[in-house]
Amino acid sequence: MPTTKTKKLNISSAKELEILRKIVEITNSSLDLQPILKEIVHIVNDMTKADSVFIYLFDEKRKHLVLMASKIPHKKELGSVNLKAGEGITGWVAKENQPVAITKNAYKDSRFIHFDVLPEDKYEAFLSIPIVRGDKAIGVVNVQHKKTHEYSKGTMNLISLIAKQISGAIVNARLYEETKQKALQFDSLVKVSESITSEKYLDEILDLIAVVTAEMLHSKICSIRLLDKKGKELIIKGTQSLSQEYKNKPNLKVAGSLMGEVIKRREPLAVYDVQKEKKYNFRELAIQENLTSMLAVPMIIKDKAIGIINVYTKEPHEFSNEEINVLQMVANQSAVAIEHTQWMEAALKAKEALETRKLVERAKGVLMRMNSLSEESAHRLIHKKSMDSCRSMKEIAESILLMDEFQQTGK
Repeated sequence: MPTTKTKKLNISSAKELEILRKIVEITNSSLDLQPILKEIVHIVNDMTKADSVFIYLFDEKRKHLVLMASKIPHKKELGSVNLKAGEGITGWVAKENQPVAITKNAYKDSRFIHFDVLPEDKYEAFLSIPIVRGDKAIGVVNVQHKKTHEYSKGTMNLISLIAKQISGAIVNARLYEETKQKALQFDSLVKVSESITSEKYLDEILDLIAVVTAEMLHSKICSIRLLDKKGKELIIKGTQSLSQEYKNKPNLKVAGSLMGEVIKRREPLAVYDVQKEKKYNFRELAIQENLTSMLAVPMIIKDKAIGIINVYTKEPHEFSNEEINVLQMVANQSAVAIEHTQWMEAALKAKEALETRKLVERAKGVLMRMNSLSEESAHRLIHKKSMDSCRSMKEIAESILLMDEFQQTGK
């Protein structure tokens, strides 16, 4: 049986210098993360003649390594394919902070984890290098070849050096993204604050807050639920979703539901995948609407939870402490907006009731004068006319006063 030749790639010193010069240019040219990662993939691919290059980065909580860049286009998989620290060869490299080079049959390695959405997992040779910042891995660069391939010590050292060089650029790019996100959050919180003092009706204000919050946290859906008067059910009062099925979701009972726990405990709740969470009430709708991770926070005013704000992401997402804190700030401001608007609406109703009462009193006086009726009889007559004509007592009173005005004018 013929033996398979093992390919080995050696890189000249001149080529190494050219590569390192390009790395310096990249790290000094941009603060945007994706262009940096794309260029690194291109450079690593060019120097290794690889069939596949992947870059994974840790999320903020360092719980998952997320696929962030690839040689072969994977638009749907970028940001969604993830591994836990220590999981698979990639996770092992990140956890142990050590490289792994496998010449052939990489998919047979006991640490290997297969992803159906990544055909590259069937390739023979596999090289995985940690991206190190300080003494911790912040990500991993993976190089794969379809056929048997031996990775030279020089190639491994050069990729390790590249990974070390770009680690600072990655950290800076993420800080830049965080700064832009904080600016957006500040702008969004200003908009929420402005809505509190607006004269718009409650439903309109809640829809506005949902739109601003979804934009701020890059969420597919944001919805606001308020407790009913009995405190037994949560009713959708605001959302930016265009889906009628989502808008028509039934009321949610506080007892025995995840959202109810948020109300009872007055604490935020994050669910990594609602489609798999047995306690989540709308799993079928979540699958239909392509909703995955959820964050729900209570709306609290005067130590009392009056509702919740929840956001959903399309891709699996670990919500950071900052995201939780920002959403809680929005929820607290929204609670103030609700109390303010409800007070305004109550004041308007009281004012309208007083105006109606004054009109009815004047109309009673007209009927008493014109028909020699008692006050009680005049009131009953106005009330009966209101019931018979399906018009308000205010409208009937206005008609009586208008008629009297015409008669007085004609005299």
